[in-house]
Amino acid sequence: MIERAGAGPLRRLVVLRHAKSAWPVDVADHERHLAPRGRRDAPAAGRALADADLLPDLVLCSTAVRARTTWDLVAAEWGTPPPVRFDRRLYAAGPAGLLAVVHEVPAEVETLLLIGHNPGLEELVLALAGDGLDDTLERVRTKFPTSAFAVLTWRGTAWRALAPDAALLTSVTVPRGKKK
Repeated sequence: MIERAGAGPLRRLVVLRHAKSAWPVDVADHERHLAPRGRRDAPAAGRALADADLLPDLVLCSTAVRARTTWDLVAAEWGTPPPVRFDRRLYAAGPAGLLAVVHEVPAEVETLLLIGHNPGLEELVLALAGDGLDDTLERVRTKFPTSAFAVLTWRGTAWRALAPDAALLTSVTVPRGKKK
């Protein structure tokens, strides 16, 4: 039986690009850590997600050090963080690879947080968004900066039903921490 998007509970996919990373010499890309700005912005993203009532039921996070550290700093802003799954397939993945991982999410998850990298995340958001509120689509097309998160909503009985053009891009937020 083929399930079609549009039927079922409201689901939210929150797509978070890792915080600003450093570019140290002789460090493999997967092992790069956060820059000072990233260490300020990631907690701001955690607060912004909480303020917007976007606390997820499950987190899927790239295994790259900068993504894992982003998650640690985001989660530190919440009382009880949700379960997280670190998945190497999210590192350097394109939109098809990212969507394949999302399709594996259990049906009971209504809000999913996906933490990864560009250009894959930006391309995923644009592929899934059949429409957007206000100027959200144009903002993502222009730039999806570090620590930004986009919220896609759709109706479906299972995550495997999420398909291109099936979601509504409801918001794009770019949290920034304050310098001390």
